[in-house]
Amino acid sequence: MPKKTTSIPVNQFGGGPDTGIVIEKIAFKNLPVLEEWDQPERHDRHSFFLLEKGTITMEIDFKKYKIRSPSVIYMHPNQVHRIMQFENVIVSCWAMNNEDLHPEYLALLEDITPANPLLLNKEMFSLFSEAVSLCIKFSKRDNDKLYHSLLKDSCNGLVALILSQYIERSLPADRLSRFATVTKLFRETLEQHFARLKRPAEYAQKLNLSIPYLNECVRNATGFSVSYHIQQRVVLEAKRLLYHSDRSVKEIATALGYDDYPYFSRLFTKVAGMPPLVFRNKNLD
Repeated sequence: MPKKTTSIPVNQFGGGPDTGIVIEKIAFKNLPVLEEWDQPERHDRHSFFLLEKGTITMEIDFKKYKIRSPSVIYMHPNQVHRIMQFENVIVSCWAMNNEDLHPEYLALLEDITPANPLLLNKEMFSLFSEAVSLCIKFSKRDNDKLYHSLLKDSCNGLVALILSQYIERSLPADRLSRFATVTKLFRETLEQHFARLKRPAEYAQKLNLSIPYLNECVRNATGFSVSYHIQQRVVLEAKRLLYHSDRSVKEIATALGYDDYPYFSRLFTKVAGMPPLVFRNKNLD
């Protein structure tokens, strides 16, 4: 069973000083010491991976993925993950904080979260591999007068490559429909305020929309109501805290904006299909 903490661990990407941008290539034949690698964590910035060789099995927010090379993987700082298994792996990885990411790319990354790993074709893998190798070379030129600008611009180029793959594989459309546009704004607002705002009316007010129209847009775009999405986001955060921390259910309820603990417990049970403590015990190793 992973060691519990009072909050979800946040790992400083790369283990070194916080320079805003980190890029490196690592290789392992197999998982050397499991206890050192399979602990759940969040990264302290947006993280990107080019799996060049081998296979990785990992869990991201309670979803298990078996990722085969060549693939790209993006993880948002909010996402909790743990490595479960890997073999004969070569992976290039880079990470950037909000300040160093191009604002347009940052907005797009928020839009695609959560993002599934993407398998690359031979041509795209070759392009990624060459671009990453060049960025790693730039990262070693720390005596250059424009070192940070060089590293920032080149790594943003890598992010643009990843985003292009996600956009290319999304549903084709010349422009977002009004339903999709409103739903995107709702998702962004939900991510910022789910711990405080729980009623559809509060989100409708923030977006300057009527409650029926907001519900119509969200339901048409996703198939589910505004209330459904609010509940799902709250329960996902509760699951993260139940599994990755040793806070009591009551403490978690309070942190997520519920002073009425019995109500929170009933809500969690309805959405997750089991009470909070049953979920915690069921997921113990």
